[in-house]
Amino acid sequence: MIMNNCKIKIFEEDYRDQILSLWQKCKLIKTWNDPNKDIDRKLKVKDDLFLVIEYNNLIIGSAMAGYDGHRGYVYYLAIDPIHQNKGLGKLLMDNIEKKLKEIGCPKINIFIRSSNINVKNFYKSIFYDEQDCLTYGKRLIPDD
Repeated sequence: MIMNNCKIKIFEEDYRDQILSLWQKCKLIKTWNDPNKDIDRKLKVKDDLFLVIEYNNLIIGSAMAGYDGHRGYVYYLAIDPIHQNKGLGKLLMDNIEKKLKEIGCPKINIFIRSSNINVKNFYKSIFYDEQDCLTYGKRLIPDD
């Protein structure tokens, strides 16, 4: 079984190319976000909240989390499409939740694009509830 042979690891620079490929496969890369800059920014703060799943020396999953002292956040949750629906997303989220709880995080907020129906169902399956709120954003530094 794949789950028995997976390792959850903290991101290392050697994984960058595989992570970028994974995010591309999972359609997480958008034109307005430079994923290399996102990785660089993450590594400047709390890099132990950037987890990957390694299987047979390949990176097949990722989750980038943060905590601002009030709420935790998860970005770039990705499982290689050929390994989805095998419990790996839950495994990764369980590890992120544990790490956030250990540092005192009382709640996690997840941002999901409204077009991403499949991931909405995934989060519901692991007991995340849709919140009655809107999110607004303002880009301070362009990623061009």
